[in-house]
Amino acid sequence: MLRDILLIQKRELEKKLQESYVERNVNIKNLDSTMIKVIIGPRRSGKSFFATHALNRFGVFGYANFDDEKLVEVKNYDEIIDALNSIYKAPKCLLLDEIQNIDKWELFANRLQRQGYNLVITGSNSKLLSREMATHLTGRHTLINIFPFSFQEFLMLENRELTKSEIKERLVFYITHGGYPEPLVKKLDHMDYLSTLFSSIIFKDIVKRYRIRSVRAIEDLAAYLVSNIAREFSYNTLSKIAKCKSVHTVERYLNYLEEAFIFFRIERFSPKVKEQIAFSKKIYCIDNGFVYAKAFRLSPDTGRLYENAVAIELKKREMNGIARIYYWKNPQQEEVDFVVKKGIKVKQLIQVCCDVSDIKTRNREVRALVKAGKELKCRNLVIITEDYEAQKQVKWFGIKAKVKFMPLWKWLLAA
Repeated sequence: MLRDILLIQKRELEKKLQESYVERNVNIKNLDSTMIKVIIGPRRSGKSFFATHALNRFGVFGYANFDDEKLVEVKNYDEIIDALNSIYKAPKCLLLDEIQNIDKWELFANRLQRQGYNLVITGSNSKLLSREMATHLTGRHTLINIFPFSFQEFLMLENRELTKSEIKERLVFYITHGGYPEPLVKKLDHMDYLSTLFSSIIFKDIVKRYRIRSVRAIEDLAAYLVSNIAREFSYNTLSKIAKCKSVHTVERYLNYLEEAFIFFRIERFSPKVKEQIAFSKKIYCIDNGFVYAKAFRLSPDTGRLYENAVAIELKKREMNGIARIYYWKNPQQEEVDFVVKKGIKVKQLIQVCCDVSDIKTRNREVRALVKAGKELKCRNLVIITEDYEAQKQVKWFGIKAKVKFMPLWKWLLAA
């Protein structure tokens, strides 16, 4: 029976390798090294597709997908390895997909590495994997993050050089429908696909895994959050939305939603750690397509979709260890959308404002940037717009600064 399951997965793998593939802007370093290659990211973002195509160029490899409930039921993992050795003729390289679904996976991976296997593993739970890797795989793994398509990768679907007007036209679709690969490549209905995926992640990766009894509470919480991206929230407000008596419960639910790569939080910047913890956070969604499919709205909020798209790209930098991301707000409630911090220094401040044609709107955004720049000692000030591009010398309250206005499509292609 076990061999039959793995043979079916082998046929699925061979079929997958025949499908069209968009080259990702990510590399697996030292593919032939003894380091365990760990690929994490949202479900259906293309982790296994990326891994199989990389390994296919490398040579023969064994494959097991632990998203199969029958495979998860196997308690003796040696039986799985024996079956893989039989099917793939004793491969030295193994791809173990969605490995977080099996108990004590980290001990299993460690043992295989000690036995000389070249391991590539994937998972869709950020905190579970990072916690276990820190405990058991320290110094023996390399981490690769895979998200849904970036705008650059999305444009590669066209397979040709695009004009500036065509790029701007594609941005409108991308900002609305997001970058999940399968509906884009296979021309599936985005609303139906993403709505089903969103619900499936909540049930499979959260409700089932953590044995949550109040399913309605976490569904209501997710529905509220996806309808309120790029907004501040407090746990007290969320506990009322989810009808949870305990703030700690709603905080745990939000942790689960973040672990499953549906949402992520950005903290308000403060040099004092206690203040940073106490301040409200802002919520963002891992892909704009989920907002399109699940948010309760009468009309699309382009400004928040723009901001969410920028947040996703900045989150990638944070997950890759390039920078830490915050937002800034002063007592006068003036706000800067993103503070990009590298090491101990703030390297860039970013505002997102689609339409800066109104002078009052433009002055408001610039004023907040300049004030934040003075407070945080940062001169790299950027406003991301729909189509306006310029560099302006400005002066506020005796503070001189240069502000760069940049269209979103150009910023995304340079990210």
